[in-house]
Amino acid sequence: MAVAPFLWILGPAVVALLIGAGLFFGRGGPHDATGRKQFRLRPVRRLVGLLIVALAVVSGLLGGSLYQFHRLTSDQPVATVRLEQQGERQFMATAQLEGEAKPRQYQLRGDQWQIDARVVRWELPALLAGVPPLYRMDRLSGRYDDPVAEQAQPRTVYPLGGTAAPDLGTLKHRFPNWLPFVDVQFGSGAYMPMFDGARYRVFLDPRGALFVRPDDTATADGLKQRGW
Repeated sequence: MAVAPFLWILGPAVVALLIGAGLFFGRGGPHDATGRKQFRLRPVRRLVGLLIVALAVVSGLLGGSLYQFHRLTSDQPVATVRLEQQGERQFMATAQLEGEAKPRQYQLRGDQWQIDARVVRWELPALLAGVPPLYRMDRLSGRYDDPVAEQAQPRTVYPLGGTAAPDLGTLKHRFPNWLPFVDVQFGSGAYMPMFDGARYRVFLDPRGALFVRPDDTATADGLKQRGW
């Protein structure tokens, strides 16, 4: 059974935290008459312990950030989207994300809906070890056929993620030498027409590319009528 990538980071981070805490808080002196160690300042030892604790905390935050991503080993269904028209270019989208118990509802404006995901792809040596990419759903939005309408009409964009853990893309950009084995990029967004009663299923392929398929015959027929 393959070990989840975030455990590779969290495991050593916990070990480093224990070692660093021992160095920083330990007494570090000779034993007294009762057999207990006497406290001594030992600034070099305390500084080394503090640096190890800081490194462990940063590694733990990175591992926590990876935890929110899912492993991607084949064409993976990641969401279903159902649309109900409420007015001209106004739709209620019901999105059921993979792994979530309850669907979410969003009001979208436009002619099409678009979904985006963020993908973690690996550099060496993780790549040679066959570590699969990871993904996290990023956002759902409405879009317009006409770029002029896109500029003038109301836009609707909703985050699908959201976590207190630091973002891997930001960490990679700010500290590129700290994460040489991680390559973070946005997966390609996928969009499809919105019409009343349409039902779609969203997939990610092993390279992190999003694609959408109709989830029933009526939707497939509706796409053909619209030239898709």
